[in-house]
Amino acid sequence: MQDQSVSSWPPQLRSGAGPRFLQIADALQQAVTDGLLKPGNRLPPQRELAAQLNVDLTTITRAYDEARRRNLLEGRGARGTYVAAPKVELTSVLDLSMNTPPPPDGVDFDDLLKQGLAQVLMRADNELLMTYHLGGGSASDRKAGTKWIEPMFGSMHPDQVVVCPGAQAAIAALILVLTEPGDAILVEPISYPGLRSAATQFGRRVTPVATDKHGMLPQALEEACRQHNSKLVYLNPTLQNPTTVTMPEKRRKELAAVAKRCNARIIEDDPYWLLAESPPPPIATYAPEHVYYISTLSKCLTPGLRIAFVLVRDPVERERFLAALRSFALMVAPLTAALATQWILDGSANTLMLGVRDEARVRHKMARDVLAGRFAGPGDGLHIWVELPTYWRSYQLAQAAEREGLAVTPAEAFATDGESVNAIRISLGSVRDHARLRAGLQRLSQLLARRPDAYNGAVV
Repeated sequence: MQDQSVSSWPPQLRSGAGPRFLQIADALQQAVTDGLLKPGNRLPPQRELAAQLNVDLTTITRAYDEARRRNLLEGRGARGTYVAAPKVELTSVLDLSMNTPPPPDGVDFDDLLKQGLAQVLMRADNELLMTYHLGGGSASDRKAGTKWIEPMFGSMHPDQVVVCPGAQAAIAALILVLTEPGDAILVEPISYPGLRSAATQFGRRVTPVATDKHGMLPQALEEACRQHNSKLVYLNPTLQNPTTVTMPEKRRKELAAVAKRCNARIIEDDPYWLLAESPPPPIATYAPEHVYYISTLSKCLTPGLRIAFVLVRDPVERERFLAALRSFALMVAPLTAALATQWILDGSANTLMLGVRDEARVRHKMARDVLAGRFAGPGDGLHIWVELPTYWRSYQLAQAAEREGLAVTPAEAFATDGESVNAIRISLGSVRDHARLRAGLQRLSQLLARRPDAYNGAVV
């Protein structure tokens, strides 16, 4: 029945079950899912519902705003607020290919954003937020950077931290500083594609070094350093992208020792350390003068911040790094940097990061339940690495998944040696809704169980 008022809907609020406005929005979403509320049903006026639930009007306003954000409600002016018709999905592809942090349950991101920006605008000189700044970050930004990486290293001087517009910019600048055209950069055979892309653009060679189940082999690294006269190594040692391997402490110490003996530098790209369960200390702990440590906010908080903190202990090398960075990225956007700094210093960033970490673990458990026995590895981070049955090739599986409305990343995207293992990376964070994510994983599990037709790529 259209345009009918619903008087039996209002939920029972429970103490200790999270913010009341979210309880109301969640109950509304559940009622729509269960069919208790249908498109066209009119909700009670906000004041009436506030009195009915014994909450203030602001709580109801925030609950209705949250429900509108979820596309559950629509306002019709003086006529009131109505349950919205289902939003038409403009794309049929479910994205399991992009490593983004999942939306944390129980953390009101919109509220964090509004409060953070309000604090920034109240405390900062607005003119300074809209003008040029010297690269590397303000004193406050660098102080925030030291607080962000304190769990990895303990306290340190803010002058050792450089604030960059994202990890990719930091990697590119380090390549410019530490290598010459034609030089070899030593990497693992399966590694982050952004490193390979930057190296290729700058005319450097990417050379794979053998690994085992714990990551890059120290002896193989030492031999490669001497054979290729290479002075730069790239490592992603915690929840590695894409294999999810976390190097044990012993291996980290051994690689640090090789860097010292060969006078090589290591780019330690470590975006997932804060999401991992009891990770070992960074490699930079054991060779501080030979390792450039990068920690980005994009994987723990949100890609929209585009902030990375780089630990560069030597002041001369720090200036060289800044000069290279300024050649293509003059500065971090001041408003973005101010928001990141506000969040880190007032504790909001830690709240959001813990929410992302908890939500990521929930999603890993879901994937383990649905894809039972198809992958190993820890239950942390933003992705899983699934080795395929012999009747599938990774590029072939990715194409078949696309026909099923699923986007996954084949191992070929990460190969640095022209060859790749037979696997795919599945990212768990970009699909907001649990039900859609589970449905996508179930479709993928069904696809993995079927054999492709060797002649035309069809699945049988």
